[in-house]
Order: sequence, then C-alpha cells, then structure tokens
Amino acid sequence: MKFADIPGLDDVKSLLSTAARQNHLAHAQLMVGSDGALNLPVALALATYIHCQDKSGDACGKCAACSKSGKLIHPDTHFVFPLSNVKGDKDDERFKAEMFKLWRAFLTEQPFGNLNDWTAYYGGEDKQALISREESREIIKTLSLKPFESQSKVMIIWQPELMHPSAANGLLKILEEPAPYTYFLLVTNAADRLLPTIISRTQIVTVPLLDDETVERHLISSGVEAMKAARVTQLAEGSLNLALKLVDSEEDDNAGRFTEWMRACFKKNYGALVSLAENYHALDKMSQRNLMYYSMNMMRETLLRVSGAANLNRTRGDELKFIQDFSRIMNIEKVERSYTLMNDAAYHLERNGSAKMIFLDLSLQLSTTINP
Repeated sequence: MKFADIPGLDDVKSLLSTAARQNHLAHAQLMVGSDGALNLPVALALATYIHCQDKSGDACGKCAACSKSGKLIHPDTHFVFPLSNVKGDKDDERFKAEMFKLWRAFLTEQPFGNLNDWTAYYGGEDKQALISREESREIIKTLSLKPFESQSKVMIIWQPELMHPSAANGLLKILEEPAPYTYFLLVTNAADRLLPTIISRTQIVTVPLLDDETVERHLISSGVEAMKAARVTQLAEGSLNLALKLVDSEEDDNAGRFTEWMRACFKKNYGALVSLAENYHALDKMSQRNLMYYSMNMMRETLLRVSGAANLNRTRGDELKFIQDFSRIMNIEKVERSYTLMNDAAYHLERNGSAKMIFLDLSLQLSTTINP
C-alpha cells in the first residue's frame, strides 16, 4: 500500500514521508486513532515507503521492494497482531503460517477493516483476541537478525493495547534498546490502555477520522451512486470502514427495517417483534451486523435532535422525517440506554451468539426503554 492509496490525511502522510526521507523518523511511532481511523493503512504505507528503492514524495510502487510490500511479503516488514485461541491441535509453525496467510488475505480484501472484521475473518469472533506473551520473544528473535534486503527493518504491531502484560513488558525492553535500523509502528485504537512507559518511548502520530467530503468522494470513485454515497457518508461519521459496510446495507433496506422495528417496540407489539427476530435471524451475518450499525447511527442522530443540536444531523429525506417524529417520544436518557443496549447486542453478535435470541432480547428491552 502507498500513501496515494489512502484517501485524505494529507497532513499526516506528508509529515511521515518527509521525516522518513530526511532520516528524522523516530524509531518508534505510536499511530493513534479511534475505531474507523485509517492508522493501520498509514502504517502499511509508511513501511512501503521506508523500503522503497526510488522514493520521492511517495513510494514509487514499481521497484522490487514496493512489489513485495504490495503483496505483504517483504522480508523486512514484520507483523504482530491479536489472535484468539483457535490453534486446536495444530503445531506452532503450521499454525503461524496459516494465520499469516489469512492476515495477508484480510489486509488485501479489507484494507480498512477493524478488529471485529479481523476476528470474523479467521473465525475467532467468539473468543477474546490477544497478543500472547510468546510474541515478545518472537519480536526479539526476529529483530536480532540483520535486514534481508532493505536497509531497515519494520515491525508493525497492531492493537498493542491487547498485549498480555508479559508481552507488553517485553516490548518495553525492546523499545528502550532498539536494534539498529529498526522501526516500530504501533497501531492503536485505545492508547489509554497502553503502559505509560511504552507511550513515553514513542512518537505519537494522531490519525483523525476522515472528513465527509473525502469519504463521499472515495465512495463515488469506487463506483457508488452519488445519492447513495451522500446518504451513507452522513451516517459513517468519518469511518470509511463503516461507510463501506453501510453501502452494502443500503441494499437491505435498513431504513425500512429500523422504522418497522422501532414502531413495534413503541407499540409493544410482541408478535411483530418475534416475527422481526425470525427475519433478522434469516439474514446473513454481514446484513445482521450492518443493521445493528445502522440502528446505532440512527440513535446518535436522534440524540443530536433531542439534545438541541439538530443542525448537526446528517440524515436527510425520509430518514430525517423519521428522526423528527421519533425524537418526540425520546429523551436523552432513553437514547443513551437504547444505544448501550444495541452496542451490547452487537458485541454478542460478534461472538457468535444466537441472532434470534439477541435480537428478541434487545427488542424487549428497547420496548420498556422507549415506552416505559
């Protein structure tokens, strides 16, 4: 991946490329961004740039190093990422090889994906993903070797906040005494969960969410119809990953489903809620997730209206009309409670709970929240 492959973030990309080109890049970069920020693609692009044999403002994309980086097989770029316990009876080396193959496929197919997307991709969504204590020893072993082809080695550590404490302490020791010509790129969505001593030994690079214009322009350039791109952008709140999911969910008529769902909850029409739960269970997993994401976004839109910030609403047309009507029966406490319930339901869905039971339980709790 090159910097040019990442939409927006011109200031961040210019800062990093200039520092690398002038040999002023700190040996440890902490790339901080909220969920939905493109800090992992930025780290991948920086690694490509570091190895590029003909770099200028961006990696050339043509040299042998860029070709290997584009396929995520450059021998001097190393990855550490969280996994749940899905090893089974496989031996260590075969398991690692399979996971790295899946990791490369995931980054290729979902370059803007998040942790939930990754765990769903390899089938570990029902267990907590962690970076094990053995990884710190693997990092030391890997970095003890000289670079194979490049002048530098790059270690990308994704979600370091999920490190086992032993692994985090091991990483701290490496950061204190880094090997020559080695760059650490720590990519986090929760810097507050990292050891303060790790943060103090890194240069913090904040990767913000994208602005609406950048998200909409990227969707249109990807072939999304302009009106649909505008609708999706309003709900994505700067997350390109969420925007791409919502593009798919547009085909599922989530607006109609959400409206029907909320009306049944308000009326406490339990027969309709059971029927809706069965319909929800029949959806594929991606459609189930997209409806939940859409519903949480609509709750945020409702919160803006009931809190007196209607000028910040992103919805338009029929969706805005529904939000206006829905807000008449909602207040801040109801919206906050509803959003929390949906967020908890999304968590259980990601961990392979029964979609029908989760949806029905959520619906019953929403009924008593919306209409006590």
